[in-house]
Amino acid sequence: MATKKSWAELSPTQQRLIITGAVIEGVLTAIALVDLIRRPADCVRGPKPLWALGLFVQPVGPIAYFAVGRRGM
Repeated sequence: MATKKSWAELSPTQQRLIITGAVIEGVLTAIALVDLIRRPADCVRGPKPLWALGLFVQPVGPIAYFAVGRRGM
């Protein structure tokens, strides 16, 4: 079993990749949340509060919302 590395033990490239991934997840979640808030309830498959909670399941939530949760306006 692999041992956990501390942040300082990671290479600069690994650190940049982790930060980039986190930023992408944050931006995608924010965009999905804004879309969910602005979209009428009849244009969302399922209850909006449930989707709002699901958006914070990373990285699956925002992707699932964009792939399945939205209906055309």
